[in-house]
Amino acid sequence: MRDSPDDNLRPAQHEWLAAREVPAAREAPAGRQAVPDDALLAALREALAAREAVPAAFIEAGKSAYAWHHIDAELAQLTFDSLRDAELTASTRSESASIRALTFASARFTIEVEITDDALLGQLIPPRGGTAEMRTQAGHTSTTSIDEVGCFAIEPKPDSPFQLRVRTEGQADVVTGWLTI
Repeated sequence: MRDSPDDNLRPAQHEWLAAREVPAAREAPAGRQAVPDDALLAALREALAAREAVPAAFIEAGKSAYAWHHIDAELAQLTFDSLRDAELTASTRSESASIRALTFASARFTIEVEITDDALLGQLIPPRGGTAEMRTQAGHTSTTSIDEVGCFAIEPKPDSPFQLRVRTEGQADVVTGWLTI
């Protein structure tokens, strides 16, 4: 027997163990500091993890872009937003209005929307019945009926970006773009 426990190993086992050992640092080119392999592997793991960590907002935006259930829906264009037009009316009003007004136009009708402190109120012009659906980017959906004079109310008002979808009998759906309150 030999004095050291390592001395009892066969030469082939020594070679195998030597091949498995990771050097503490590789030789660096002239003028550069050597970096341990463990540090390089940790940096590589961190870079790969960061690449895989896509922000939730990006994922949701991507899903929303491809989540059209009715591809034949018509897009209603935002033609008026009281928040954006506030600068134009600031010279004629002494104080700002507490209600935000929006107008969306499509080829078949106009959607007038008022956003109050607690609800989203709307009307179709010309008046017609149907259903209105509000979908938020957070995933919440509210559906309500539109009466014969074209009015609807959705409570509570959305707390994240939202989109409206209006369905009327015998016609394709009309969808608004995403809007942030």
